Amino acid sequence: MDENGKKKKRKQNIIKSFNAAIEGIIYTFKSERNMKIHYLISFAVLVISLFFKLSRLEFIMLLTSITVVVVAEMFNTAVEKTVDLVTSEYHELAKIAKDVAAGAVLVAALNSVVVGYIIFYDKLTQLSGYLIYSIRESELHITLICIVLVLIAVVVAKALTDTGTPMQGGMPSGHSALAFAIATAITLMTERVEASTLAYIMAVLVAQSRIEGKIHTFWETIAGGALGALIAIRVFQLGLFY
Repeated sequence: MDENGKKKKRKQNIIKSFNAAIEGIIYTFKSERNMKIHYLISFAVLVISLFFKLSRLEFIMLLTSITVVVVAEMFNTAVEKTVDLVTSEYHELAKIAKDVAAGAVLVAALNSVVVGYIIFYDKLTQLSGYLIYSIRESELHITLICIVLVLIAVVVAKALTDTGTPMQGGMPSGHSALAFAIATAITLMTERVEASTLAYIMAVLVAQSRIEGKIHTFWETIAGGALGALIAIRVFQLGLFY
């Protein structure tokens, strides 16, 4: 083989390797629910970052944290598929391999949360002060009215979609709606990013428990959370009971 032929073959090998890598990224996005969530959150964070004056170092830290989470999830998928290829039966070592890979994703995700919190804390504190004063128009007792309205909205939505029962299952998730409504109310009644963060973390855990318990689907909890948050914002915004 002449020199030109060798160069052409090397070029084809590089292209094949690049295509294989892209196929791996696409596969994890299509097949892994957690990867979809990672991409969605990453996209939202990057869009939000456009509205803040991040330094080069802050942006590098943010981008690195996002990349580490995505890479960890891809390695987790690779480990899971390899273990499934080797054995289809339960084995303690197979369980350990999958658990360790999943643990790596969790560590990377927690690191990204901490990095994001450190970067956006001061900026969110300033922004939240402005938003809270522009939205908040009511006393604390309006939270009770908000909860009642959310519960009514959930029952009506389930009746219209004819899914689940008023207290379990169906579209949307009532528990998620109530949790996010309360978290939003706490955000609008306080001026502390810490309280708001903790409230939304609890709301997310409530939604996650509904999914893990196979009571609701992912989109039912998303719909419930959005419904609860929007109703809370609207009620406080109108200030009907001020």
